[in-house]
Amino acid sequence: MADAGRDRISGMVLGAWDAFIAEAEKVDLDHDSRLPGWRAHEICVHLGSWPDHTAMADLIASARSGGSGTQPDPDAVNARVTAAHRDASREEVLAALHRNREATARYLAEEPVELDTAPTVSVVGRLPLLSVVLGQAYELAVHGLDLVSCGAEPPPAEVLQAGLAALTDVTGALAVSCGITGRVTLATPDGGWSFAADPDGWVVRPVPADTYDGPAVEGAADLLLEAASGRINPVPAAAMRRIKVHDVGGLLQLAPIVQKVPGIPGGPILQLAARTMGSAGGVLGRLFRRG
Repeated sequence: MADAGRDRISGMVLGAWDAFIAEAEKVDLDHDSRLPGWRAHEICVHLGSWPDHTAMADLIASARSGGSGTQPDPDAVNARVTAAHRDASREEVLAALHRNREATARYLAEEPVELDTAPTVSVVGRLPLLSVVLGQAYELAVHGLDLVSCGAEPPPAEVLQAGLAALTDVTGALAVSCGITGRVTLATPDGGWSFAADPDGWVVRPVPADTYDGPAVEGAADLLLEAASGRINPVPAAAMRRIKVHDVGGLLQLAPIVQKVPGIPGGPILQLAARTMGSAGGVLGRLFRRG
């Protein structure tokens, strides 16, 4: 997505921030969410910028140093940050969200463009900094869906599409890091995204509504994000044809990514493909052969 330029990325990421913050400002932060043990408070806290948690500054520093540093454990980081700020006031939590949004806006407006393609250490390994920044759109889209269980409105369609674009971009980057040549499309009724990866790099492109060619996962945008993030089990959705997988063999070319980075976004969908191939004589196998 670096080829799309900062203006395009800025609109996608900052739009996702604005949509999330608008809903966070409406909900009761003490409301339990669908995430076990997390209220809306914890969802918002871990997305914020705090004196002891400056994710954007850390990513920039890593990129400036050539991608140095240790890959963080997201579960450990989340546990530390949410525990440290469990008793933060509503005003403090919302202010932390605004600080992280503004830190992202400053990077996109002020930092040299050369940093966009510089490697930085993220929770899924070393990736170009702009891909990691775009990855915020995926996280904000998924957590925007989480906030629905707290009374929020669902994220708008453009935020869901930005989240899918981020998911596609990061998956393409990880495919290259694993030496995989392949392509995949995430297709939805509102349009989708595809990537093609080879030893020279990867290219991400938007695709028209309900369009795919070759390996693809098809479904509503919110459903694909729910499946990719592990919020839902994709197997029942596939059995009910709410998610359709096309060219399972081609999709399985990406299976080594899950082995290298077990917690990657989209991992459940790749595992679904592997399960489908492994049960080719069963119900799922018959369903997918028609897809």
